[in-house]
Amino acid sequence: MTVTPTPGPASPSDGDLLRLDQQVCFSLHAASRAFGSLYRVLLKDLGLTYPQYLVMLVLWERGELPVKKLGEHLRLDSGTLSPLVKRLEAAGLVRRERSTLDERSVHVHLTGEGTALRERALLVPRRIAAATGFAVEEIRDLRARLDLLTSALDAAALEETPGAV
Repeated sequence: MTVTPTPGPASPSDGDLLRLDQQVCFSLHAASRAFGSLYRVLLKDLGLTYPQYLVMLVLWERGELPVKKLGEHLRLDSGTLSPLVKRLEAAGLVRRERSTLDERSVHVHLTGEGTALRERALLVPRRIAAATGFAVEEIRDLRARLDLLTSALDAAALEETPGAV
């Protein structure tokens, strides 16, 4: 005789599995939207949107990069990234240059104004950290756990992709 285990407190029933408040993806989505709202306010003084801020973070950290590498760092395709870079260029924060070695490659460079904006942007992560109410170590732990989650999900998606090797 087979006995079906009854769900305990640590084991949600099938009905619980479909509850919105049980979805880690929704918790991440809600947190992302809350971050977006706060970033919108904080970045307004810098004249940046959140995606533009991410581009600037990579350039402040790495310096000049080809658009392709910039996209790899941000997990964005060129169709999404190119308009962001064009708007940053129109704002005088970056300049684009076609590579002399490979005309298909466009490199993105910070301008003096883009480099100077970094000093004003230093306040943003401090205000975000303060808004979370987390200690610095808790923020580091959360980031590390989210990085692990991202890696696991990337691997799972690759396994589910037909024809993936």
